[in-house]
Amino acid sequence: MRVLVADDDEIYRSLLAATLGRWGYEVTPVSCGEQALERLGTEGAPTLAILDWMMPGLTGPQVCARLRSNAGPRYTYVLLLTARHNMEDLVEGLEAGADDYLTKPFDTSELRARLRAAERILALQEKLVKSRQELEELATHDPLTQLWNRRAILERLCSEAARAKRERTSLAVVLVDVDHFKQVNDLRGHLCGDQVLCEVARRMESALRPYDVLGRFGGEEFLVTLTTESPEGVNVVAERLRAAVAAQPFAACGAEFRISVSVGVATSAPGAEPHPESLLRAADNALYRAKREGRNRVCLALSEPDPSPVAAGAEPSGRISSAPAR
Repeated sequence: MRVLVADDDEIYRSLLAATLGRWGYEVTPVSCGEQALERLGTEGAPTLAILDWMMPGLTGPQVCARLRSNAGPRYTYVLLLTARHNMEDLVEGLEAGADDYLTKPFDTSELRARLRAAERILALQEKLVKSRQELEELATHDPLTQLWNRRAILERLCSEAARAKRERTSLAVVLVDVDHFKQVNDLRGHLCGDQVLCEVARRMESALRPYDVLGRFGGEEFLVTLTTESPEGVNVVAERLRAAVAAQPFAACGAEFRISVSVGVATSAPGAEPHPESLLRAADNALYRAKREGRNRVCLALSEPDPSPVAAGAEPSGRISSAPAR
C-alpha cells in the first residue's frame, strides 16, 4: 500500500518514511499541506495519508477539509499526527474529516495497529466501490452483448437530442434488425442465436466511431444514434454497419452460415428540434420498408420525422406500429 506522509519536521518525516518502509509501505513524503493536497489530488495517488497537524500554509485539518469537500469516487483515509492532547482540538480534527489521530511522540506499535485498521477500512471501501460499479454495469448494459441496454440507449438518445437542440445540429436514429433471426433460433438453437447476436454487436461496434452510440434495443434489434451528420453521411455509416455484418460468414456451434441485417434510418433537419419518439417512429417505418423490399439493405425515412414532442419524462417506445414477423 502507498502512504503519503506530510510533516514539515524533517526528522519526524524521515523517521516515519523509514519505519513505514520497513513495514513494506511505499512512502510519498512531502513537507507542507499544499504539497500534500496536490499529491492526493493526482491520478493514482495514495489512499492513505499521515498528516502532521501543524504545517506551514495549510494545516492537517485544513487539508482534510479540502479533501472531503472535493471527494471523488476514491476515498482517502487520513491519520492526523498531533502534539495536542486537548479533547476539543482532537474533536476539531475529526470534524474536519480525519479518520483517526495519533499523538506525538507516537509508539510504533500503536502506529502499526492504526495503519492495519486503516487498511481494513480501505479494503472494505474498495469492495463497496467495485460492487457499485458492477451494479451500475448491470443496470445499464445488456448482459449478453455488453452493449448499452434498452433503457440506457433510450436515455442516451434523449441526451443526444437535447445536445443537438442546443447546438442546432442534426440527429440521426439508425435501427438495425437481424434478418430471419427466428430461423437461426429454430434451426440451430438459442445458444447459436446468442453467439450470432454477440458477433453482430462486435462487428457493428468495429464499424462505428468512438463517439457513436450503439445499444441493444430488444431481441435481435439494435439502435444507433449519430449526431452532426448530413443525410448522406448517415447513409454511409448505416451502409457500413450493414456491410460489416454481411461481409464474412458467421461461425457458430460448429456451423458456418451467412447473416444479414436490415437498417432503417431517420434524420432530423439541421437546426430543427429533434424528438426521439418521432425519430424512432420514422426509423422503424424505414426498417419495415427495408424488410419488405428484400432485407439486407438500408432504407431512409421517406419524409421528415413528424415533430410531435415526447411527453415530459416519457420513454420513447420505438415500437409504434404493428408488424409482420421479420
